[in-house]
Amino acid sequence: MTARPRIAVSSCLLGELVRFNGGHSRDRFLSGALDPFVDWVRICPEMEVGLGTPRETLRLERSPGGPRLMTRTTRADLTDRMTALARARSAALDVDGYVFKSRSPSCGVHGIPLHPEGGGGPVGKRDRGTFASVVMDAHPLLPVEDEGRLNDALLKESFVERVFAHARLRELLDGDWRPADLVAFHARHKMQILAHDPVHYREAGRVVAGAGLRPREELGAHYSRAFRAALARRATVGGNVNVLQHCMGMLQLDPARRADLVEVIGSYRAGRVPLSVPTTLLRHHARGEPAAYVRDQTYLLPFPEALRLRNHVPA
Repeated sequence: MTARPRIAVSSCLLGELVRFNGGHSRDRFLSGALDPFVDWVRICPEMEVGLGTPRETLRLERSPGGPRLMTRTTRADLTDRMTALARARSAALDVDGYVFKSRSPSCGVHGIPLHPEGGGGPVGKRDRGTFASVVMDAHPLLPVEDEGRLNDALLKESFVERVFAHARLRELLDGDWRPADLVAFHARHKMQILAHDPVHYREAGRVVAGAGLRPREELGAHYSRAFRAALARRATVGGNVNVLQHCMGMLQLDPARRADLVEVIGSYRAGRVPLSVPTTLLRHHARGEPAAYVRDQTYLLPFPEALRLRNHVPA
């Protein structure tokens, strides 16, 4: 696993002093455990539209034409400036994921208050930030989270898995690849794709089956859509159990080891052990040339082991 994900990030989350109050919002996971394994693309939309720091706070307000990004006190409308910046950034964005600042009227991706136009009154429905909304609409299959949601073990694991998978695909498609390289890439990722989405697993398989019959650019684009769409669906316990059993079936195990693995997979299904237990055991058994196919599956080690993910017990 040599590909390093490129991840766009609200720069305050890495400790840059760009917040409205002149401070930062450094996130321990992003600036700590994840930092050695990724390349950051730091973005602060408020600074890029010239607001500076410290600065007046912003909020989203309702209007007949859609949400407007307004300064709270001077009532300056920044919607058009922020939208233009977001479109320019989106057009040039070449990353494997994005972590936005939570609760920000420009960068938030979930639950941003939408205030009544012009001032007081009850807060209505909640919306996405102005900048984040444009980026997400332009890149619907891009792995996106905010740092608050990354405190959830399952969401963190899913996001990290996706960005590393996207990075491996980007590394392949950016190189001088041939149809045989795409076939080999798919072979290594088959179990990972299957765990997430059997429908797109079959679609990706059909694309690869005709790899030598289509123009390279068209082939890469079609496979990329199927691959990214599959990973966009989070793997369920049932999907993981299905893949674990598939992998076990491809190994030559004596009865005692097979029974042990069956028991561990059952314990994972029942919520008694985390996913790391059966996958580690499978990696242990997938040694030697006969087990090369299983051993090489990205499903068993989709991100650096040092990140210590997959250690939560499913609910």
